[in-house]
This record gives sequence, structure tokens and C-alpha cells, in this order.
Amino acid sequence: MRKEVGVVAVATAATIVAAAALFRQWKRRKERQWKQTQRILRKFARDCATPVPKLWQVANALVSDMQSSLASNETSSNLNMLVSYVASLPTGAEEGLYYGVNLRGANFLILCARLGGKNKPLSDLRREEISVPSNVMLGTTQKLFDFIALELAKFVSAQPGNDNDAPASQKKLGFTLSYPVDQAAASPGTAIKWKSFSADDMVGKELVNDINRSLEKLGVNFRVVSFVDDAIGNLAGGRYYNRESVASVTLGMTTNAAYVEQSHAVPRWHGMSPKSEEMVISTEWRNFNSVHFPLTEFDASLDAESSNPGSKIFEKLISGMYLGEIVRRVLLKMAQETALFGDCVPSKLNTPFLLRSPDMAAMHQDTSEDRKVVSEKLEEVFGITNSTPMVREVVAEVCDIVSERGARLAGAGIVGIIKKLGRIETRRSVVTVEGGLYEHYRVFRNYLNSSVWEMLGNDLSDNVVIEHSHGGSGTGAVFLAASQIHS
Repeated sequence: MRKEVGVVAVATAATIVAAAALFRQWKRRKERQWKQTQRILRKFARDCATPVPKLWQVANALVSDMQSSLASNETSSNLNMLVSYVASLPTGAEEGLYYGVNLRGANFLILCARLGGKNKPLSDLRREEISVPSNVMLGTTQKLFDFIALELAKFVSAQPGNDNDAPASQKKLGFTLSYPVDQAAASPGTAIKWKSFSADDMVGKELVNDINRSLEKLGVNFRVVSFVDDAIGNLAGGRYYNRESVASVTLGMTTNAAYVEQSHAVPRWHGMSPKSEEMVISTEWRNFNSVHFPLTEFDASLDAESSNPGSKIFEKLISGMYLGEIVRRVLLKMAQETALFGDCVPSKLNTPFLLRSPDMAAMHQDTSEDRKVVSEKLEEVFGITNSTPMVREVVAEVCDIVSERGARLAGAGIVGIIKKLGRIETRRSVVTVEGGLYEHYRVFRNYLNSSVWEMLGNDLSDNVVIEHSHGGSGTGAVFLAASQIHS
């Protein structure tokens, strides 16, 4: 009996020793994996770093590209720098009820609002979002415009005091284009070949004629003067409220910037000079590229696997369409190489563009105990149910690195535009920023503002004022309608 007890005791002791050895082995493996996670995180942070000298390199490169593009159409610059159709911007004295359309891809906004003059804010703002049926979107441009004209007629007739007796020559319809995020809406077979149009672009002029034909056919008492990027509409809104508003930036799912240039600074322009000597330029800065960008292996793989490799690099660094995707790629590497989320890589983590910027912002801005929002989002988006508080901190830090880089590069772009205008040291400049990324992602917004302050220093930072756009999405079309009343 004693022998049996002894054998059992020895076996039990051996099992305990073996289990302890396995535990120590498991613990060492976890420690190695955690150290590797930290190494990947630190390297990513170093590669994404945007110290002030680097931001100035980016800003100066933007200035150089802007100057090259404005000088000649035959340039290697990545910027198109399109001269806009817009003949004038608001003065702040505009009064009356104005209408606008913001075409966004698979849907569009119809808006109307009353301007009270003397820089008074918009009042009686009404907006309606309308989805474009797939058969219309895949049809001809004329069919699309007929549909928009029909919906506009319904919208106008439903508005009280719509002033429909005004002469057609005086009723202008502001029309802005938002670059579509939905790739289906940007495919070659759709009704509009998505691009921005310059003042001497024949395709753009034909589209203006097409929409006016649709309006006339349905007896809608409006006339469209131009198609412009919505960044130009936002610039018009900024100028209505402040004569020192010289630029606007779109920071949403996509990005662009527009600004006011002196006509003598556009040597390549051979058309008539505007009476005001000012020209509105759409930079198309989504295409900006520079050797000074802090690019990583994750940016390289995203670009290589995109539908437009080597193109729109700035957009891939700063816009909401791509921020979450960079975060996903970093987390995937950590999951594969360091078992961040367990021994099996979560299958959904392999799905491109599954992490949207609003979810990224929610995780990044989570201040709850143990990062509960991060835990909820990881489960909701990727089906990850076993994250620890330490893992959630890593996820939040990856979000922070990506958003800080994007916001600070956008800030450098803003400073670059103001430097191009020669206004940094001499005049106060207001820049209007529109888009959900800037409006709803508080930390991104703070990083952008702080980057401008850091670049300019205490003595000059007050010369550049960044404001959120007035009136919300699409209202730039209304301000454009008001400014074109005598066109």
C-alpha cells in the first residue's frame, strides 16, 4: 500500500514539475511575443514620426509643386491646380433664398437656405438627400441630370416662399461635386466620369449644358453656371463670413484643398482675367507626393494593392478612407507575428477596409476604464472577444500614431498653401475645413491644429486661423449660387 502511495506521489510531483516547466515555457514565449509587439509598435512610431523640420520639408515641397503646376501645363508636378469656373466669391452682402445641389456619387443633396447679408448666418436651411437609382447611375449623363432636375422641381415646389417668379437669368443653382468614395460610383460605366473640371475643360462645359437642358425641359426656373469641387463651395462659404478666408480644405473620406490665387501668379492661364484679379484654384492635392513623406511598409503594401498604385499618395496618408486600413494592416502583422489576439489570427482581420475611420476614432478616443470601447469595437468589427487591457492599449496606440501622422501632414499642407500666398508673416488668413474626419474626430482635429501652431511658433501662429465650415455638408453649393447671381 505504501509503495502505491509513493508511486502516486512521485507521479503527481512529476506532473506538477512538468506543468510548471510548461507554464514557464509558455510565459517565456508570451514575453518574447510581447517584446516583439513592442518592437513593431516602436518601429512603426519612428517611421511615422512628423517632427517640425519634416513638416516644413513637406510644406515646402507642396509650395514648389504648386508653383510648377501654375507655371505650365507641361510639368512633372503631381498637382493639377485646376483653375475654377467660379468668376466671383461671396462678399458677405448677399441676400435672399438660394438653392444648391451637391452630387456625391450614388446620391445627392438638394439644399436651400436664406442669406441675410452683412455676414449674417444662414437661416431657413433645408436639405434633402436623394439616392440615385442604379439604372439611372448606369445610364447616360442626360438621364442622370433629368432625374436630378425632376427631384429639384419637387423640392422647390415644396418650399414655402420659393420665389419661383424670379427671372431665370437671375436664378442660379449652385452645383458642387464630391469625389465619390463608393468605387462602384466611380467605375467607367457610370453616368459621370468622376473628375474635377477646370474653367477651360470642354467636358465640364458640356455637362453644364446638359444639366441646363434638363432644367429647361422640365420647366425648372434655374440655371447652372459651373460644376466645381465641393472644396470650392466651402471656400465660398468661408468668404461669405470673412474676407480673410483664403483657402478651404476637405478632410473626410477623401481630401482636397482650394484657395484664392492672384491671376498674375498663374502664368499658364491664357483666358480672360477676372475683374477681381482673383482666381479660385482647386489644388487636387490628393495627388500630392513627396520624398519627405514618412512612409512605412504598410503604406507601401496598401498602395501596391490599391486600384491606383503610385497615385493619390497624400490622400492615402491623411483621408478617412485609408486611416483605418493602415491600422488594420499593422494589427494584422502583430497578430501574425506576435499572436497579439491569440494563437489563431482572427479571420476578419484579413479583410481589407473593414475598419472604418469612425470606429478607429471611437477606439482612439476611448477614455473608459480598461478601454471598454476598444474591446467592443474589436468584437464588433473583427469578432475578437479575448482582448486584454494591455492589448487594447496597443490598439489605441496604433490608432494614435496613424491619426497623428495624417493630421500633422494635413496641417503641413495648410501651412504650405498660406506660404505660397506669401501671407504667413504679413497677413491674417482664415482656412475653412470641412468633412467628417475633422468635424467628428476630436483628437485628429487637435493634432492638426497643434501642428500648425508648432510650425509657425508663438509669433506667427495667430496669422493662420482654422475654422470649421459653415452650415454643414453641401451648403457650399448655396453660397456659390449667391455669388454667381450676376454671372
